[in-house]
Amino acid sequence: MKVLMVCLGNICRSPIAEELFRDACQKIGLQVQVDSAGTASYHIGKAPDSRMIRTASNFGHDISTLRARQFKPSDFELFDVIFAMDDENFSDLRKLANKEEYASKIYRFQDYAEVLVPDFVPDPYYGTQKDFEHTFDIVRTSAIKIAEKIKNKQS
Repeated sequence: MKVLMVCLGNICRSPIAEELFRDACQKIGLQVQVDSAGTASYHIGKAPDSRMIRTASNFGHDISTLRARQFKPSDFELFDVIFAMDDENFSDLRKLANKEEYASKIYRFQDYAEVLVPDFVPDPYYGTQKDFEHTFDIVRTSAIKIAEKIKNKQS
């Protein structure tokens, strides 16, 4: 299974979702390939935000080698599931999906995790270090739930 995490710039939410989902899958023996992308081109080729790198590192994860990239229409062919971090990302992806087959691959991250509060992954970019830690916690909890849900469906 190939999974893509998508946020706006691919430097805060989607790279940590990529890492934490990969980690959650590995811990339960679920074989997946995970990548991340942004709907915008603001940060192509850049490392994740230093505050998210620091947050990840504080919890034993290294995302410093990841590099931002923009979502491409060809990603619809490459990935089985595409997770949007919020409603705007979801809407942007749906607009790019020119086939129902593609649209059916797109899910809101929190909806798929069946987490009602918050119902989206907050963007910490304009916030403080505490906002990055809050986003990390939300993504970690949801990534574990999504990995378990996918594994249960495969069983």
